[in-house]
Amino acid sequence: MIVIKTISELKEYTAKNDNISLVPTMGALHLGHGALIKEAVKQKNQNGKVIVSIFVNPIQFGPNEDYNKYPRTLTEDVNFCENLGVDVVFVPSACEMYGIEENQKDNFNFSNNYLTYVCPPYFLVNKLCGKSRVGHFDGVATVVLKLFNLTGAKKAYFGQKDAQQLFLIKKMIKDLNLNVDIKSIPIVRDKNGLALSSRNKYLDDDGYNKALIINKMLTKVKNLYERGITNVKILFEEAIGLNNDNMIDIEYFEFIDFNNLENTFEAKENTLVAIAAKVNNIRLIDNLLL
Repeated sequence: MIVIKTISELKEYTAKNDNISLVPTMGALHLGHGALIKEAVKQKNQNGKVIVSIFVNPIQFGPNEDYNKYPRTLTEDVNFCENLGVDVVFVPSACEMYGIEENQKDNFNFSNNYLTYVCPPYFLVNKLCGKSRVGHFDGVATVVLKLFNLTGAKKAYFGQKDAQQLFLIKKMIKDLNLNVDIKSIPIVRDKNGLALSSRNKYLDDDGYNKALIINKMLTKVKNLYERGITNVKILFEEAIGLNNDNMIDIEYFEFIDFNNLENTFEAKENTLVAIAAKVNNIRLIDNLLL
């Protein structure tokens, strides 16, 4: 396995290897990322290569979000990738990724007044996570398109936990006629049902126990739906009742048609039940696809 830090090195590598599978990450890798990587390694053909990118992307963080505090564990991440059979780990700096001279970085504005951004349709962005994280998905789409272009990836692997992101990336690929096959991998949970996330590192014991309510709410919906209850109002009220004394601060708890991201009032196949909540001020997301 090799570690590449510059775009020029990456281009030199991909020029010699044209069957690339990409796993884009922001690092702080856990078993959820591991599931993506394992699937990419498993599915590559005899001459294929797997590239894992590790890049905490500044343009997808808002001004009051945790960019500077986001966990960075590069040494552990590189070892994690090597143990799973990754061929290349791409670890660019923000200056490298966005073509900024090192001596200019302190004065550079990463806004879309200065950079060319990819902006998904507003009506698909201004819901779920996009309502509170203004500009987030513009930053995601922009960096993902850059990674597609830089690697020439034929396949890319994303987790179902970031469901809105997954939907928007598929939309971008369709609209821009990109030749990338997206593979989505189910949510990986710990033994108690908490969806794995890099932000789980912030949780203390109290926060962890509170966070388990998120999955309990989703499980409640699933159990009721399997018993034949499809009225969203009933499903919502039964699940929300588990949040006793508002132990978690729910940002949204919505039932979405995953074909178009529209709200639905009747649960059915391909309904996305999506939750975002702050647990002791740590923002977590989770979802269930019926």
